Amino acid sequence: MHAARRHALSLIHLEQSLHIFHEPAIQQFFLGYPALLHWINRLYSFIHIPGTILFLVWLYNYTILSNRNFASSSSNKASGSPAGPALFQSRRRTMAVCNLLAFAVFTAWPCMPPRLLSDPAYNGPDAAEAKSYKFVDTVHGASGESSVWTQNKFCNQYAAMPSLHFGYSLLVGVTIMTIPLAPAATRARVPWRRILALVLGFAYPAVILVAIVATANHFILDAVAGAVVCAIAWNANGVLLNLVPVEDWFLWGLRLHIPEITVRGAEREALPGSAEEGLGRGVVVGIGK
Repeated sequence: MHAARRHALSLIHLEQSLHIFHEPAIQQFFLGYPALLHWINRLYSFIHIPGTILFLVWLYNYTILSNRNFASSSSNKASGSPAGPALFQSRRRTMAVCNLLAFAVFTAWPCMPPRLLSDPAYNGPDAAEAKSYKFVDTVHGASGESSVWTQNKFCNQYAAMPSLHFGYSLLVGVTIMTIPLAPAATRARVPWRRILALVLGFAYPAVILVAIVATANHFILDAVAGAVVCAIAWNANGVLLNLVPVEDWFLWGLRLHIPEITVRGAEREALPGSAEEGLGRGVVVGIGK
């Protein structure tokens, strides 16, 4: 705990030297709007894990199931993304690597969130400085909105650096902004779906960034580190693809192996964050190995 507090204070000193230590001012602004902060607390508590799961469910449906349904129907209009299974697989691996990298940092360099610096029970040598920033725990307080996702015996209270709240939201946002749309959507006179994707893809990480700072759960540099972790994981797919044969043999040995869905298209293109996983702009036509 003492190491986590020292690391948090060192982050504050670094932000002060970079002139980006705005967390107290940001939280004080939102404390002046209790109704708004109430919904920000809810957003922080309930959106991270459920939102990420819903994103994966949607992505699986849009890139795989929708195309599979088209292949087995008489319709000539594909309703899914031409990116195919590769995009879903790529993002799934990216999240796994994000967790691995973040866990390594949590273990080697625990960091206390701003809200815990104001612990009234602490009277150590750096207590005066820690409490001087007057951070308020808006989520876990009496009028807060804590949830099972933010308060359980498995929750690491000293895992503020890096912020996976922001790292995940950035991954989700960029994926939504850049995802290849279904052919019907690209032929529309006004690209409303692409406009909606751009708006949602930008708004989601922006709102999460405000939430993690306003609730005093993360420093600004925590979000920067979350973005770096996301970027590293995003570009690690090329390395992880070398392990796919090992995974195939392992799952085959457990009788859990599922044949890959094949995609037929006229040309192949590289998808953002999917290394060499370029797939055609056609549609899924069946399964096979």
